[in-house]
Amino acid sequence: MKAIEIKHPLIEHKVGIMRDKKTGTKEFRELASEIAMFLCYEAMRDAQTEEQEIETPITRTKVKKVNEDKYAFIPILRAGMGMSEGIIRIIPNAKIGVIGLYRNEETLEPVRYYYKVPKDIQEREAILLDPMLATGGSAIDAIKMIKQDGVKKIKFLCLIAAPEGIKKVEEMYPDVQIYCAKIDNHLNDIGYIVPGLGDAGDRIFGIK
Repeated sequence: MKAIEIKHPLIEHKVGIMRDKKTGTKEFRELASEIAMFLCYEAMRDAQTEEQEIETPITRTKVKKVNEDKYAFIPILRAGMGMSEGIIRIIPNAKIGVIGLYRNEETLEPVRYYYKVPKDIQEREAILLDPMLATGGSAIDAIKMIKQDGVKKIKFLCLIAAPEGIKKVEEMYPDVQIYCAKIDNHLNDIGYIVPGLGDAGDRIFGIK
């Protein structure tokens, strides 16, 4: 499946603000959350709904509601947590798992240090959250982990993706649909996306 780039003037506007090195922590964090909401809307176009009968102020009627028990949202630490707030805003009862990975700055390979997902994860659709899809190493490692737990359907949401990372994930896991706000040009020689946002985790948490 080809990566889906969400094209919308509001997303272009918000990504443009995030790219600016002058944008502060508070605004950067809020924008990451807002864009995550846009991505979630798109990724859940095929969400399963169940019909329920309710009473409006006027009469009884049938409505369709999403069965939230069929989904699990899994941010990849630490930067992925910056997207989870936006998810919770629109799906307040969302089940949130956590995968802790960091990138070895010398090898650029992901290192796992934490893993916690819902016990019935194999019965849910898993939606991974990570602001940057750069080399693809962390995404592939996270996908492998949840596939080993029996998950059949997986989607990956990110703010910015590099062509190299997309290609690597698509080659390894062609059944995983990628959704992103922007596909950038390339990776530089130290594995950062160009033009990118810089280190999204550092900017979300105000470390640098």
